[in-house]
Amino acid sequence: MVTDALTVEVTGGRIKGVLRRGLRMWRGIPYAATTAGENRFRAPQPIEPWQGVRSAATFGPVAPQDRAALSPGPSGLVGSSEDCLSLNVIAPRSESRKLRPVMVYLHGGAYAVGSSRDMPQQGEGLVHEGGVVFVNLNYRLGALGFLDFARYSTPEHPIDSNLGLRDMVAALTWVRDNIRAFGGDPDNVTLFGESAGANAVTTLMCVPAARGLFARAIAESSPAEAVYDAAVTRDWGADFVVLLAQVAGVAAPATDADAASLLRSSSVAQLVAATSRTLRVTPDRVPGTIALCPTIDGDFLPERPVRAFAEGTAHPVPLIIGTNEREGSIFRGRMDILATTPRRIQGILVKTNRTGARALAAQYPHLPTRRGRADFGGDYAFWYPSIEVAEGHSRYAPVYFYRFDIAPRLIKLLGLDATHGIELFAVFDRARTPFGRVMGSLGGFRDFERTGRRMRTNWLRFAREGTVDAGWPPYTEQSRATLIIDSEDRVDVDPRAERRIAWREFVPHI
Repeated sequence: MVTDALTVEVTGGRIKGVLRRGLRMWRGIPYAATTAGENRFRAPQPIEPWQGVRSAATFGPVAPQDRAALSPGPSGLVGSSEDCLSLNVIAPRSESRKLRPVMVYLHGGAYAVGSSRDMPQQGEGLVHEGGVVFVNLNYRLGALGFLDFARYSTPEHPIDSNLGLRDMVAALTWVRDNIRAFGGDPDNVTLFGESAGANAVTTLMCVPAARGLFARAIAESSPAEAVYDAAVTRDWGADFVVLLAQVAGVAAPATDADAASLLRSSSVAQLVAATSRTLRVTPDRVPGTIALCPTIDGDFLPERPVRAFAEGTAHPVPLIIGTNEREGSIFRGRMDILATTPRRIQGILVKTNRTGARALAAQYPHLPTRRGRADFGGDYAFWYPSIEVAEGHSRYAPVYFYRFDIAPRLIKLLGLDATHGIELFAVFDRARTPFGRVMGSLGGFRDFERTGRRMRTNWLRFAREGTVDAGWPPYTEQSRATLIIDSEDRVDVDPRAERRIAWREFVPHI
């Protein structure tokens, strides 16, 4: 239990937090050693102890990244470091005799960008409203976290697989070992995430090392199939080395030993630049894939998650999973990494027979238009894989499926509708931020705010008890009950049934 409101003992030493907005906060807490130097491309190592009381008043450095690779804006290299493995804890100001539920959030960003401080005051609303302890974290991104260089591993210079996922397991282990000091219950942890963070959630549900580290899971817009066999990911690692040589202005490595040396000696800026190039070229080289992803290495991640869910080898924890109505509409310009171009869509359709391709294309009557292509790409990446996860997991554990449909009028006029990531403004109570108010400036603000309140109530009830509102029935293969989150919530039975059947007849695996 908490004995000091702000100064607590954790793995590594003592830390002192701050009191802000009626909450106790600790930021930038290291959960593993630096990943620079000899630890580059290695599994996270134990925390190095410190002397005295460490200040936990400011966020830790973000993982090296280039935000401009996915959206207009400045490079994310400012304030970044390879020494980025830190987390943040928010707890209610008042102490409790009973340990509180814990919610651990994994940020999205295509495993290329993002950090624990992207959304101001993230998690504070959940703590205020639900009395939970909230944790979010930084993990390695890009080539440093989600490319497969195992082929270049040697006894002298070992390289581990799935580094970003290993970081998350290290953070969850830290939570298990330390969260009591903040009043949290290590046996009542809900792991949740959005986009790449949701992919991490559904993947970690199938990672043996993560077993027992969380009791429940929430996956918002998970590209659950973006997990590939080592035969594919190691080729992508080799392609990256060629791009890295171009960025560094040197000849392409002639041997595996030369490639390993280049990876170790390259600067962070060079690795980030080559990562940006990889993001741009891979969707056209291998349509329907996302280059930065977990790899099925047969050890840390033994099998494809969707198969694990179907066979019952995933961790049997209750799951909320769902997507937004039009996931793909925001993937334009630099963000366009989905199967949303005619060439990429054709590259996917040729993987099935002509009858299956025609049946699938018929579900998207506006396919030649940007809107149709966006819907196809969004369904391919997010919606149907989430259906697969829900279908398989529902045989072994409670599953609650949702679709987020509401969007303010301005967002609809922009042609985005309920697009990828918009539900975060509801989950984290950000409707009243300047950007949230701009979204609602032409109408729909109050409806969106009320919808967010209901959504948070369900998320918090699930974190506390593993249940949801009585009007939201579990998802099963027989009922396929889906909560449609809108200005007025409702439950639909197997919405888009014909589209689901068409996707089922198509086998999109890489």
